[in-house]
Amino acid sequence: MKPSFNPNVSKRKKNHGFLTRMSTKNGRKVVRARRQKGRKVLTA
Repeated sequence: MKPSFNPNVSKRKKNHGFLTRMSTKNGRKVVRARRQKGRKVLTA
């Protein structure tokens, strides 16, 4: 059985990157919520 976590930078950026988050209304909600919470890292 292969490991369930196979790191891939390009895939990670494509799904969870800042520009991807900002491109949708709900993505912007995610970033806003993380800013309010005081997260050091907003997106991957």
